[in-house]
Amino acid sequence: MASESSSRRSFLRRCAVAGAGLFGSGTLLHGERLLALQRPSLGPGDPEVPNEAVAKILKDLFGDRPIRKGHLSLDMPLVAEDGRIVPVIIESDLPMTPANYVKAVHLIVDHNPDPHLAAYYLTPALGSVALQTRIKMKRTTWCRAICETSTGDVWGAYAHVNVSLNGCG
Repeated sequence: MASESSSRRSFLRRCAVAGAGLFGSGTLLHGERLLALQRPSLGPGDPEVPNEAVAKILKDLFGDRPIRKGHLSLDMPLVAEDGRIVPVIIESDLPMTPANYVKAVHLIVDHNPDPHLAAYYLTPALGSVALQTRIKMKRTTWCRAICETSTGDVWGAYAHVNVSLNGCG
């Protein structure tokens, strides 16, 4: 019994040392960070629109204006172990002046029962765009953060999140 206990302890110590080495070297903090941080899309453009519901949402919100990549970051876990609580961080480096500011940020999750998950309407008084929330996700899919400026520009960021446990029932 003592040898089993000591071997378990030595295993846990080795794991702790290995984990500390990874954090110390910055591998987990600066490498891929286990985040779906604006990863490249399926091809040279944006992720394909998967269905009519998402196409209608995009058309209703932005018309025929192009959604360009940049000026917006979408941080989400690469793998969401529990789809009931998936963290989301959206930030933008766009100016927030009375003449030019981010007036809306939309979060769209392609294969959710209601894909248009959130809409945030902002004013220049906010100072900067930094949103943080938790969402529910039904299954593995693309997530889209899209912002619209007061001048009519539309910027987007995308993340593909693998969901292990269905969070939408």
